[in-house]
Amino acid sequence: MDKVKPKKALGQHFLTDEPTAARIAATLDSVARMPTVEVGPGMGMLTKYLLERQAPLKVVEVDGESIEWLNAHYPALHGNIIDGDFLKLNLNELFPDAEKIAVIGNYPYNISSQIFFHVLDYKDRVEVCSGMLQREVAERLAAPEGTKARGILSVLLQSWFDVEYLFTVSENVFNPPPKVKSGVVKLTRNAVTDLGCDERLFKIVVKTTFGQRRKTLRNSVRPLIPAEKVAALADNPMMGLRPEQLSVAQFIELTNFIASLR
Repeated sequence: MDKVKPKKALGQHFLTDEPTAARIAATLDSVARMPTVEVGPGMGMLTKYLLERQAPLKVVEVDGESIEWLNAHYPALHGNIIDGDFLKLNLNELFPDAEKIAVIGNYPYNISSQIFFHVLDYKDRVEVCSGMLQREVAERLAAPEGTKARGILSVLLQSWFDVEYLFTVSENVFNPPPKVKSGVVKLTRNAVTDLGCDERLFKIVVKTTFGQRRKTLRNSVRPLIPAEKVAALADNPMMGLRPEQLSVAQFIELTNFIASLR
C-alpha cells in the first residue's frame, strides 16, 4: 500500500527524520528491557528503533490505515498491535506479568495532555514515560515553581515523577509540518509512595487554584472551606501566593491545612 495519509482529525504529524526517532527511542535506555507501550505509531518511524531494543513491545493505534501499514511492514508486530484508543485502555491488562512498564510515543498534539493524565492514573505501574509533544505542553509538564508555564499537570505529574524536558524538535521534520515546534520529555517514577495528604483533596486543591490562577490562594481556596473558617486563612503565610509559585511540598502542606478546616 502507499504511505499513510496524515489525518488532521487525528492530530497526525508523521516524523520523517531518522536521527530524531533514534534519539527519542534512546530515552528508554535506562529501562532497556522493560515491556513498552508505544502510543500512535503511525507508519512506525519510532517503532523501528523500539523493536531494535528487543524488549516486549505493544503499539496502540486508532487509525485503521496505519494499522494496515504496520502489519505490512513490521512482521515483528503481528499480534502486538492494539486497535483502539489509548485513553480508554487499561494499562494493567497489556503486560499482566510485568510489574512495571514504559510508555513512549510521538503523541498527537490534540490529546497529549489527556495522555499524560491517563498515565498518571497508572503511576504505580508506569516506571518511565517519554516522548514528543507540542513544545509548549512539554515545557509545561516540566515547569518548576515560580514560572508562568506551571499548571495542573506540572504539579500532579511532578508529585509522582521526575520530569525532564530533554530537547526541542523542529517543525521541518514532520509530514505535514505542524505550525509549532515540538519538545521531548521524560518522566521517571520517583520514590514517593504516599503524598502525606488526602490524595483526592490534593487534586481538588491543585485544580481549583489553577482554575483561578490570577487570584491569590486566599481567594481561590475559599470555596473549599466552610464560610465560618475563612478567617483562619489570614494566619497562613501561603495565602498571598499564586498557585504557580508553589512547590509540590507546599501544595501538600496547603492540602493538609485545608483538610484541617473542613
